[in-house]
Amino acid sequence: MFMICLIRTMNPATLNFAQALLKDAEIETFLFDMNTSVMDGSTIIIRRRLMVIDEDEEEARAILEAGGLGKELM
Repeated sequence: MFMICLIRTMNPATLNFAQALLKDAEIETFLFDMNTSVMDGSTIIIRRRLMVIDEDEEEARAILEAGGLGKELM
């Protein structure tokens, strides 16, 4: 089992919406680089990452695309 990055962004609204969609589907999410991106300030060098376990990737992608976040997917 390993982690897959689905979205990489600086937009907290996008991350919150994506997490809500996946939570409703009972898919556990993990946010990486939250503290690092805050320390970085307002630059976009370090974007926050929304991660899921590899077993949930296909379903999570379908849910996010259906929710209108297809452009945000990596």
